[in-house]
Amino acid sequence: MKSFSESYKAAGVDVTAGYKSVELMKEYVKRTETKGVLSGIGGFGGLFELDLTGIQKPVLVSGTDGVGTKLKIAFMMDKHDTVGIDCVAMCANDIVCCGARPLIFLDYIAVGKNVPEKVAQIVKGVAEGCMQAGCALIGGETAEMPGFYPVDEYDLAGYCTGVVDKDKILDMNAEKEGDVIIGIASSGVHSNGFSLVRKVFDIENKGLRTYYADLGATLGETLLTPTKIYVKPMLALFEKVTVKAVSHITGGGFYENIPRALANGLSAKIDKSALDILPIFTLLQKVGNIPERDMFNTFNMGTGMCVIVDKADADKAVEILNANGERAKVIGELTKSEEGVIL
Repeated sequence: MKSFSESYKAAGVDVTAGYKSVELMKEYVKRTETKGVLSGIGGFGGLFELDLTGIQKPVLVSGTDGVGTKLKIAFMMDKHDTVGIDCVAMCANDIVCCGARPLIFLDYIAVGKNVPEKVAQIVKGVAEGCMQAGCALIGGETAEMPGFYPVDEYDLAGYCTGVVDKDKILDMNAEKEGDVIIGIASSGVHSNGFSLVRKVFDIENKGLRTYYADLGATLGETLLTPTKIYVKPMLALFEKVTVKAVSHITGGGFYENIPRALANGLSAKIDKSALDILPIFTLLQKVGNIPERDMFNTFNMGTGMCVIVDKADADKAVEILNANGERAKVIGELTKSEEGVIL
């Protein structure tokens, strides 16, 4: 006999909708399976067998994050199949900064009302993100929480674990003056700073479907562009070049994130003329009358990752990244200073 409670349904929680959601998402989850997956979704825990071939001293690296108020754009556009990519990206991009290879991912979706087809679309995006990151979606949770979330809204968060050989953990203490900073292009605003974005464009009162010639798309389409997942190109780079540090440019922009990848006594001197600032950031700054310092302290400005290598390895690193589908270029160098970031 299947589980069902008329009383619980009257309180706003339909357990049968949960079962339908699981059935609808199974095809997407299946696509992410990798060699180590030992269990399907629906159990009390996701099982994954570690393959430690070639790893002498395995170290697990974990990260967790959400999508933030970018979800508000998804609600208003009624488009839910890409925010899952953002969720994976925010976690997987972080752990690759340590030199780790993502292995497994779990998601958490909290909804005001469980609409199985909508939940399945969210998970479709998560699965796509996992495939881009090369990790398996081995479990998750969908929580129906009437009265806590509006019926047409939800929150989405994720958790990623990867592995790295202890001797290959990136070590920023190897940095020195003259090392080169390589910037890798972002795909857009990614998944941070959306409280400011929403305020600038006053999206509750203005059309997200308005077309902007400078963007070549509607505002909503541009803002919902998924966060770039850099995992596979970065892993390819690690195999051939000694990378000293990597910085994922998320909330806090250049000023907060780049210093996290700097050794004591060193600063990042950025050549602003080398930056390819995307049109959405130019539009944001203009419409919001935002000072340049605040822009670089909030957004990625068109650079989603910064990689620090020896000057002698710079050309090779750029070549490898570009050969793996990225747009990479030298954007600065390390200098002896306590300023952190010099723009």
